[in-house]
Amino acid sequence: MADEEKNQETTDEQQADEAAAEQAAPEAQAVEEAPAEEAPAEEAPAEEPAAEVPAEATEEAPATEAEDAEAPAEEAAPQPAAVSEKKKKSKRLPRPQRRQRSKPVREPAAERKPITRTPKPEFERGRRQERRGVVVSSAMDKTIVVKVDTIKSHRRYKKVVRRSVKFHAHDEQNSANVGDIVRIVETRPLSKTKHWRLVQIVEAAK
Repeated sequence: MADEEKNQETTDEQQADEAAAEQAAPEAQAVEEAPAEEAPAEEAPAEEPAAEVPAEATEEAPATEAEDAEAPAEEAAPQPAAVSEKKKKSKRLPRPQRRQRSKPVREPAAERKPITRTPKPEFERGRRQERRGVVVSSAMDKTIVVKVDTIKSHRRYKKVVRRSVKFHAHDEQNSANVGDIVRIVETRPLSKTKHWRLVQIVEAAK
């Protein structure tokens, strides 16, 4: 019997110790949570020194914060989406039944301004090329063939190179003859091969 009484006392003491430990655990958790939450407040510059918070207030603080956290969660609950009402399409009326819009009437001007044309800008003609050569042929009507000789020294070897080019020139009056030294000027295309015209007979043939 004595052993049973001792066992009952030990079990009662163990239960009492467990109950005390359970009560002390929430208090310890509350005390540990309070400094963590107050840490940002200490970092922020505060003009007035923070007053010491009693232990009872620290126990109530987590509960209020938990309630505040639950409140937005309830508010943020998904609301039923509003059904968008379809807009009624207006029937297309025929043209005669549509609303007539009056056009603004413009009053005619009392005096009309005279039409003035701006003068055309005068462009200077580009410099036309000139050549001096000897008439080789005048058999064609109003056309002569002029042979122009060019003498040039080679750029690298400095040898004098003679070249000749033939031009078809327009002679309106057929005044040039074979052997004449003439001066021709560049002009607009007069035919497939004629882009030059006779300007002056420098020296007639003997």
